[in-house]
Amino acid sequence: MTVELQIEDPRWTEIAGLAQTATDATLDWLGLEPSVFEVSLLACDDARIADLNADFRGKPAPTNVLSWPSDERAAAVDGEMPLPPEPGPDSELGDIAIAYDTCAREAAEQGKSLTDHTLHLLIHGTLHLLGFDHERARDASLMEGLETEILGKLGLSDPYKDEPGD
Repeated sequence: MTVELQIEDPRWTEIAGLAQTATDATLDWLGLEPSVFEVSLLACDDARIADLNADFRGKPAPTNVLSWPSDERAAAVDGEMPLPPEPGPDSELGDIAIAYDTCAREAAEQGKSLTDHTLHLLIHGTLHLLGFDHERARDASLMEGLETEILGKLGLSDPYKDEPGD
């Protein structure tokens, strides 16, 4: 996978490797050849992602990750697999933006490393580019299941599993 990276926040020191790992693992898991696809990634801070969230979603607040697919690939039926992208001369899947401040805060609150949480969010964002969503119940279950499986392949635990004592 080619990841075109724009780093606006210098705290994202390891983002290039994490983005490559997350996007490749996601495409591999879905049986797609990573080398023929491209993603653009903006590694920014909360102020920048809040502006993007306001502009594109009407929500003037920071969030962890945003995604803009290049094509509509969502499944028409709740819980079905989206249409896979077609490799070709322009195999741009779309754009992802990720905010350092929110990611670091969430990782600390969840007792996770920033690396593990960032991998999860980049996998989540990549799945959005591939037509997966979590607006409908079965779509959410499908997407969360895929995230868990892909993270497991990378040796990471299920981010949706409650910790003992919760």
